[in-house]
Amino acid sequence: MGRKGQSMTLSVSEQDKAQLEAIAREQGMLWGDRPNISRLMEAIARRELLIGRNHDWSETRIKVLHQSIQALIDAGHPDSAQIMAQILLERSELSIPLQREIDRFVSTPMVPWRRQIDPYIRCQMPFQLTYRDAADRPFSFTIRHAKVVPYERRQYLECWCDETAGNRDVPELQHNWTFRLDRIPDAALSSVCGQWRSNLDLLEVELHLLGGLAFAYEAKTADISNEWLSDRTPPVRRVVRQISNTFWFFREILRYGEDCIIIAPPVVRAGFCHKIRQLSKAYE
Repeated sequence: MGRKGQSMTLSVSEQDKAQLEAIAREQGMLWGDRPNISRLMEAIARRELLIGRNHDWSETRIKVLHQSIQALIDAGHPDSAQIMAQILLERSELSIPLQREIDRFVSTPMVPWRRQIDPYIRCQMPFQLTYRDAADRPFSFTIRHAKVVPYERRQYLECWCDETAGNRDVPELQHNWTFRLDRIPDAALSSVCGQWRSNLDLLEVELHLLGGLAFAYEAKTADISNEWLSDRTPPVRRVVRQISNTFWFFREILRYGEDCIIIAPPVVRAGFCHKIRQLSKAYE
């Protein structure tokens, strides 16, 4: 005859009860095929199941682990990146925007040919990407440097290609192309001869940040210089940065409005001025 245990009443909401049952099921604590909360409580009391705080990770740790997701993707380890994302989603310290971003990454299926690209990038082997767009037009690019990067909640293949025809960026950056991964459902990949490049083409730009933005600005990894101009009143922050294309650069700068001025180079400043004029005409 089994020992009769002491009874205990738990006052929890239906939602909390469901969570406890889910934990019991995950730990294999069942009564028949149903989760057994009593066994879960008993395991906690006997310290067979340890409880840890879920809100004591520092902001620095969260930031580093978040950055490691992209590092794993760039290194060609998307499965490991998914595991890291799942670990972060289990934490309660995540801000709502960061949680949503990671949720989108986890829920976005990887395009089939993406797994074929990763070995080329990891081994630094030039390759040819051939695909057809929605209008059944063929495109082929010889790629000598590539990395997968996130832009505005989407993943893109940013790469240096032999081909420049049709690229409307400034001349210094016309070898750089950015392809949205989910817009290419299928692609043919093949190796090509030649050398792998160490990076994309890069162009230095100089910005002057004014007003509140000058104090609120957070340094970017692409920043070469970030300093205060001592001879200006009110204070002006001077930032020099490397960019690989003007499209995404302009989209960022537009958010800053009149508090951000492109100083150099002239070709980038002129391109942004043209964009502002076109925007102004649209409202006239």
